[in-house]
Parts: sequence; structure tokens; C-alpha cells
Amino acid sequence: MNAGRLGSEPDGPVLLSIVIPAFNESRRLPRTLAAIMAELATVSRWLPAEVIIVDDGSSDETTASAENAPVPPGVEIRLARHSVNRGKGAAVRTGFAMTRGASVLLSDADLAIPIEELDHIAQEGDAHTVVIGSRAVDRRLVTVRQPWYRSSMGRTFNVLVRHLLLPGIYDTQCGFKLFPGGLARALATVQRLDGFAYDVELLLLARLWGFEIKEVGVHWRHVEASRVSPVRHSVEMFRDILRLKRWKLRGALPPRPNGLNAAAIG
Repeated sequence: MNAGRLGSEPDGPVLLSIVIPAFNESRRLPRTLAAIMAELATVSRWLPAEVIIVDDGSSDETTASAENAPVPPGVEIRLARHSVNRGKGAAVRTGFAMTRGASVLLSDADLAIPIEELDHIAQEGDAHTVVIGSRAVDRRLVTVRQPWYRSSMGRTFNVLVRHLLLPGIYDTQCGFKLFPGGLARALATVQRLDGFAYDVELLLLARLWGFEIKEVGVHWRHVEASRVSPVRHSVEMFRDILRLKRWKLRGALPPRPNGLNAAAIG
């Protein structure tokens, strides 16, 4: 894995880490980074901050597009690159392990949820809560809907997750989640799934370790040119959900690490 950085070292403890897994995102990433940098330059309470881009073995200029992003004072861009495509879950694991922030935001590279929603979901968070953006809380906030077949598969997947692993959670796959920093780094040491079901594994472990999960309605729009293959990735995700269920029944999920306190972490 290769790594690099842009911008100045933070002056003081990092308050916010934004982790963006990216695979062949050279076209969308510049707009996403411009929006994030503009928001961070305006909302100073998140500074110092770092934006961590994990290029998951892209065949395009994803890393170069991140290197050309303007970086305002108080923000640092950190880059990591997998030599081969390992999967989105693996990219998230790499990114979480690199973080230094008191809070860690996991965001998709397409920024289907506007970065301005960060302040909104942060109001529901604290040191023992994972806050997840959700399309299910208020469907009126979905401004551009998915094709019907993707929406149907997504809802079926979430019903399965809710019945087998995470009762009470209605949208595990929305790409906008805010974690306490210490929890994110602890999860990076034990998360195993490399595919798109990594969200479920992260939330399952967080709940197992005593953290609360709150769903908050966010503005969301479907963005074309998704990297998801509806059939292939759906099969992989269902397989991974059954794998998680089997691990849970066998008591094979990792216990909360020593020193990780759900009521007071950093």
C-alpha cells in the first residue's frame, strides 16, 4: 500500500476525519473534494480536520485527481492506495486505521448525501453513539430516486438484515455514517468483510460492544455511474449476511477490545 499527504500538519488534535473509499472515481472525486473543502473552510468548529482518500486499486487517475484538490488552512488530505482492488470493505478498514480524529465520518465518493448534512447528524451523536444517515426515516428527503430494481433489492436486503442481525435499523447501506474516533480505529483492527456488506459488520460490532446506533433522515439523491453491480454484488452481500449470522450464532464475533469504553473514548 502506498501513502501520501497534502496540506499542512494539523495544529493541535484532529477533530474530524473524513474517510472516502474510492475506486475509479477520477471524474467524481474532484467535485466531491471541492464541496468538502468549501464546507470545512466555512464551518471552523470541525478544524483541524483530515480527509483520507483510499484508492482501492483504481485503473484511472483517482489518486491524481485527489492530489490536485485545493486544501484550505486547517485541513490535510491523506492518501492511501491499494495495489489491487480489494473491495470497499477493505478500503474502509484501511481508512479507519489511518484516522486520528475525535469523530470519523464515512462518506461515499459520489457524495450522494450533501456534506452539509454533517452538522445535522452530528447533533445526534456523542462518544457512545454511531449516527447513520438514512433514506428510510423520511422518504420525502430522497430527491432523485434509484431505479425500481435497485430500490427493491435494497429494501429486501435491509429487511433481511433487520430480521437476522440488526433489529430496528432500516437503512444500513446509506453512505454517510459518523463514528466516535476511538471506535472507528478499534473496528479497523477486527473488521473482516471486504465487500459491500461491511456496513452491516461495522454496525453489528458497534452494537455488540455497547454503542448506540441512531438513524437520522438525510437528503439523498441517486447518482449514476455507481460501482455496484446489482446482481453480482447482491449475491455477495446476501452471502456475507449469512456469514455474519453464522459468526454471531457461534460466538465468533470479536469481543470489545480492552480499553474501549462505549461511554468515554477518543
